Amino acid sequence: MSTIQDIPLKRIDGSADTLAAHKGKVLLVVNVASKCGLTPQYEGLEKLFEAKRAQGLEVLGFPANNFREQEPGTDAEIADFCSTTYNVQFPIYSKISVVGADQHPLYAALTKAQPAAIGEGPHRARLEGFKIATNPAPDVLWNFEKFVIGRNGDVVARFAPDVTADDPRLVSVLEAELAKSA
Repeated sequence: MSTIQDIPLKRIDGSADTLAAHKGKVLLVVNVASKCGLTPQYEGLEKLFEAKRAQGLEVLGFPANNFREQEPGTDAEIADFCSTTYNVQFPIYSKISVVGADQHPLYAALTKAQPAAIGEGPHRARLEGFKIATNPAPDVLWNFEKFVIGRNGDVVARFAPDVTADDPRLVSVLEAELAKSA
């Protein structure tokens, strides 16, 4: 039986990958964008990665251009932006679609496993206040939505886009998962 671990992925450098390559790690999967009001979250995600990497945390960035074309660049441009603007050291993947008819199988599996996001509401209200149409749950709301995958490969939590890397709700889930053995 195929699992979320087996879904084919492509790194931003074009190399093949799967989540199975990160077996035994706690994964924080984030759909990212370089031209979004939430883009400064790259800094917090990198700090979190550096702080908890030795304990087994991997942050995985998946660029997506689904929301108001806030990730228009090529993979090479995205890689350069992440490196030069935020010195991102965590893995970045090739640009994918996280919603819609062309939704990547990874995001179909993530949203099926965790249909509701912790912290849902404030960002949706803000977007709607700007007359921006939003996707209903279980679809990803916006850039920088976060999914936590435990060491055992189960999707254990999902966080709204405006839940930052240092938010106690996210940190407590990550620490609980990191405390578990593989």
